[in-house]
Amino acid sequence: MNSTRVHQCPALLIAAPASGQGKTTVTAALARLYSRQGKRVQVFKCGPDFLDPMILARASGQPVYQLDLWMVGEAESQRLLWQAAGEADLILIEGVMGLFDGSPSAADLSRHFKVPVMAVIDASAMAQTFAAVAHGLATFQAGLPFSGVLGNRVGSVRHGQILADALPESIRWYGALPRSAEIELPSRHLGLVQANELTDLDARLDAAADALASSAQVELPPAISFAAPVARAIEPLLAGVRIAVARDAAFAFIYQANLDLLRELGATLCFFSPLDDGALPQVDSLYLPGGYPELHLAQLATNAGMAAAIRQHHGAGKPILAECGGMLYVLESLTDQQGETGAMLGLLDARAAMQPRLTALALQEVELPEGLLRGHTFHHSTIKGELPEVARGECPNYRRTRESVYRQGRLTASYIHFYFASNPRAVAEIFRP
Repeated sequence: MNSTRVHQCPALLIAAPASGQGKTTVTAALARLYSRQGKRVQVFKCGPDFLDPMILARASGQPVYQLDLWMVGEAESQRLLWQAAGEADLILIEGVMGLFDGSPSAADLSRHFKVPVMAVIDASAMAQTFAAVAHGLATFQAGLPFSGVLGNRVGSVRHGQILADALPESIRWYGALPRSAEIELPSRHLGLVQANELTDLDARLDAAADALASSAQVELPPAISFAAPVARAIEPLLAGVRIAVARDAAFAFIYQANLDLLRELGATLCFFSPLDDGALPQVDSLYLPGGYPELHLAQLATNAGMAAAIRQHHGAGKPILAECGGMLYVLESLTDQQGETGAMLGLLDARAAMQPRLTALALQEVELPEGLLRGHTFHHSTIKGELPEVARGECPNYRRTRESVYRQGRLTASYIHFYFASNPRAVAEIFRP
């Protein structure tokens, strides 16, 4: 990697005053619109998230990566952006929560990399006040490269004109998206419904792109410069190691960057389905990521062949990393929100139950015997049982959430979704036979 090179590429960070304003819909519409024109669009998601990137990957036709100044880190975020700028025609970054929410926030990322902000504002219940919200976002923090706004869920062409006319000249009007059931993306308790569950997703994305093209200013933003990062050296610490990675409707919360890193470490990845497959592939190690096991209790509980194979894998002293939903799968049982209980693998002596409300949401940093790893936690379940705790996470924002990491033989389990690139050597030690 040549440290003297600078890559230039148009880029835009799509933010909002709050969650639920339509950031994902607008980002996906932009990605689909430009990709249909034959442009290569690289989309990033600010902060930890698994569901939005599934939608955005479908919209752009490219894998989606996280950017975050703490979990991913400045250096790795810079590397990802520089690499994207050298390959793509357009970089889109979907923000997280409200523009200034959290630490680090989407605004912090925008300032750090000088990526201009386009704010999406739900205008369904306002007129000229739209301009006041836009003005506040643009001027609240000094040094923010604020570009303009897009009105979402607008009721009519005239409604959009009222919004545009109220804006000061310093704020660009990017246009409007209409209020439409054909465009909106459905959600459930952890966020948006997974992309592969939406049979009409492509139709929704095309409808959103068409609406954007007909009502908004869609020329590319100006190119910005991304400096080359310091070269990183990844040793092939997992050369020759075969890792089974669960990936299906129940286990799909996987960072693309995690898969990339395992391959950079030299591992061969073998994807399988705990829902549908009767046995594990021939592997040395096992990765059970998060997902929605609670939505597939009966199928998981009755797949005796898979259960026996994973128990045998564990009994042979082979490595397993089980994160969040993957951890629920290795417990004795799991009870869903309707009170139905399914028997799980029984590798850890504990039981989990889904709760009606969110039980944890926080960034986490944990010192394992293998080294320090960063990640995040986001779940609606609780666990009861005697579990062998090996470490406990800390939240950098001083929240009280401290997720435990459990270890039983070579099984490592936690609610924490780890970001592997935060410590490649530690990850290699967890998976190395």
